Amino acid sequence: MTQSTDEAAAVSERDEDVVVEAEPTGVEAHDSRDDLVAEGDAAGDYLERLLDILDYDGDIDLDVEGERAVVSIVGEGDIEKLVGEHGEVLSALQELTRLAAAMETGQRSRLMLDIAGYRAHRREELMTLGRETAEQVVASGRAVRLGAMNPFERKVVHDAVATVAGATSLSEGEEPRRRVVVSPAE
Repeated sequence: MTQSTDEAAAVSERDEDVVVEAEPTGVEAHDSRDDLVAEGDAAGDYLERLLDILDYDGDIDLDVEGERAVVSIVGEGDIEKLVGEHGEVLSALQELTRLAAAMETGQRSRLMLDIAGYRAHRREELMTLGRETAEQVVASGRAVRLGAMNPFERKVVHDAVATVAGATSLSEGEEPRRRVVVSPAE
C-alpha cells in the first residue's frame, strides 16, 4: 500500500510493534526475502555510520526471521550505552533505524534491532514471567495485572501465556502505561 503525499501521519499500535506510517515516502509493504535482506543491509549501513560517529566498536549481524529483518549490534563496553535504561534508547534507535531503512528501500520497515543481546535476554525473562504468571492464574483462579510494557514485551508475554492451558491474556490501558492482564480462560 502506497502512502500519498496528502495523507496525514498515522500511528497504529499492535502488540508486536509500533508502526509509524509517515507521509510522503511512497513506502510499500515487503514482498520477498530479498526485500528483507535489502532492508537489513540498509539498516546495517545506517548503524555502521552511527557507530563510526560515536567511535564505538561493534559488529553488525544481519538475519531474517519469519517476515522480519533482524539486525544485531554485538560488542562490549560503550555499545551497552545504546541500550539505555529498560531498553529505552534501544527502542528509540530501532525506530530511527526503521525510518532510515524505509527511506533507503522505499518500503515500510518492521525490522527488529538488538544491541548487546538485550532483547534476546529480555525475551527469555518475559517468557518465564508469562508462563509463571499464567500458571499462577490457573492455580488461583484470579487475574493478574502485570506492569507497563512496550509492544515487544507485551507480545512476548502474550505468546508465553498462550502456551499454558487454562490461561488467557489481553492488553489494557494506553501507552506508555499499557499492560498485560493474565486471566483464567473461560
